[in-house]
This record gives sequence, C-alpha cells and structure tokens, in this order.
Amino acid sequence: MANVLWLQGGACSGNTMSFLNAEEPTVVELVTDFGVNILWHPSIGLEIGHQVSDLLESIVAGKTQLDILVYEGSIVQGPNGTGTMNYFAERPMMDWIKDLSKVSGYVVAIGDCATWGGIPAVPPNPSESTGMQFLKKEKGGFLGADYVSKGGLPVINIPGCPAHPDWITQILVAISTGRIGDVLLDEFHRPKTFFTDFVQTGCPNAISFAQKVDGQFGKRGGCLFYEVGCRGPMTRASCNRILWNRQSSKTRANHPCLGCTEPGFPHNDLVKGSVFKTMKYLGFLPKSVPAGNTKAGYYARAGFEKAMGTLDKVVVGTRPQFESSK
Repeated sequence: MANVLWLQGGACSGNTMSFLNAEEPTVVELVTDFGVNILWHPSIGLEIGHQVSDLLESIVAGKTQLDILVYEGSIVQGPNGTGTMNYFAERPMMDWIKDLSKVSGYVVAIGDCATWGGIPAVPPNPSESTGMQFLKKEKGGFLGADYVSKGGLPVINIPGCPAHPDWITQILVAISTGRIGDVLLDEFHRPKTFFTDFVQTGCPNAISFAQKVDGQFGKRGGCLFYEVGCRGPMTRASCNRILWNRQSSKTRANHPCLGCTEPGFPHNDLVKGSVFKTMKYLGFLPKSVPAGNTKAGYYARAGFEKAMGTLDKVVVGTRPQFESSK
C-alpha cells in the first residue's frame, strides 16, 4: 500500500478536476486495485481544520509514512520570500512542502504551475511563484536543482494545463506497484512514456503541415499551424495517442495546440499577444519542423507516410507500456 498526500498551492484546481475524471485507471481503481491510500486530498479528503494539520505534523515527525507527495499549483513565495500569500494549516504552504519533501518516498508535481511555475510565474510575478524543481526552463525551482526524494528520484513532473488524468493515475500506479524504476525521465523530469512523441503525431492535419497547405480555422483539411500558431510540432505530449475523454484532442477538434506541456508555457506569443497569434511559414522558421528533423528529411518522411497512409493511423485509447531502463 502506498500512502499519498495531495496538496494544492497557487492553483485553479484544474488538475484535481482532471484527476477525478481518470479512466485508466480510475481514482476508485487506484484505491481498490492498486493499493493507493489517499491520506488527504483538498477536494475529497474528509478531514478538516486541525485534523489536517495534525496529519501533516504526524507525517513530518515520521509517525505516518508518506510514500508519495503530490503537489498541484505553484509554490507561492511572496511577499519577499515569506510565503505568507499562501497560508495553509497555520503555516505558509511552502514551509510544509519543504518539510514534507524531506520525508516523502517520491514527489510528483502535477500541472504546469507545479512543474514550471505556470501562469502565476509569468512576469512580473508578484506572488513570487515558482515550480517545485523548475522555473520555466531553468532547473532549480523551490526545492533546488539537486533535490532527490527518499526513493532516489528528483521531482517527477506531469505537466499540462491541466495534465491528462491518465498520465497522473498511471504514474501513481507505477510508484505504488514498485515499477517506477522502469519509468525513464527526460531532461525536464517528465516520464518519457507520455512525453516523447510530439502532439503533431496522430494529428489529422499532419500531412497538410508537411505539405505546407493552408487551411481555414475550424475546417478540416488545412494545417492550423500556419494560420493560428499551433505548437503541436514542437510540443511533446501523448494527447493524440491517449485521447482526452477517449474521444478527441485539441488538434483533432481543429483547435491549435498551446504547447502546455512544455516548460516555456505560457509562451511569449501567448503572453504578449493573442493565443491565436499567427506564426511564420515553414520556409522562414527553421524551428517549425519537429525537433531532431531536417526540413528535407521531414518532407521526405511525410511524403512516404502519406503514400503509405500511416500518418492517419492512430492508436486510440491505448494504455502505454512503461519503457524499461534495462
């Protein structure tokens, strides 16, 4: 059995709402089938008031074992590094996180605010918000670049605004069943099983993108990347492999990908202007092709895949297998 404590800082509760909609496995299955014991959660926990603070004190004192600390929301350090903008259970939340992270087997940051600081950390950042172990792309964050949990891993980042529910529950399953050692993390501490493919992978407009075909917003057949700034070709996430609600995704609904799983989110073009800011054409923006691809190589592969019909084939609703480190 794995004891899980879920806390929430500078957040909108969007990741909690996502978590409660998980399907593979569901939150109920986490408890009944995978031995996850939720010590407390701000939305579904029964304890209130001093019952919560007593639980936290018991964990910090080592009387109650904490296997997984899940944190949602930014770490609010304002004003002037005191953290008193975010008070919880008679202490600044950041002080609880500092103490709890020392005794937790693993620490999991859920959503962009917890992973990179998210929207609260956008300049001028009056709340002095940061992520658990990153501030945007810069490693360090609140716990510091060298932090590792008792289980020997840094903060496990599950980004997204919000994060996909199954990304959350499957990582909790991996920890509770002792399989977390098989989960490989990338340079931003994201599990590679969910954050290796680009969002463009499986997008119905991928062929149009490769062929530089213009389209109109809201109509199938064109590439949103050209018209409204879709960041699918440069954003790593399995949104088109593990569909939302087992039905769709932003790009499948012809809505531009906002790049919410990348540490730069919200990106400068979203902060300074419209979410739908037009980006440059492929011929003028080298970084438009997916990372690790040359333009010539990408066009060649796209043409071959179009001929074979492979770009339109997507595995829908599959449960990914964890990558082995062996």
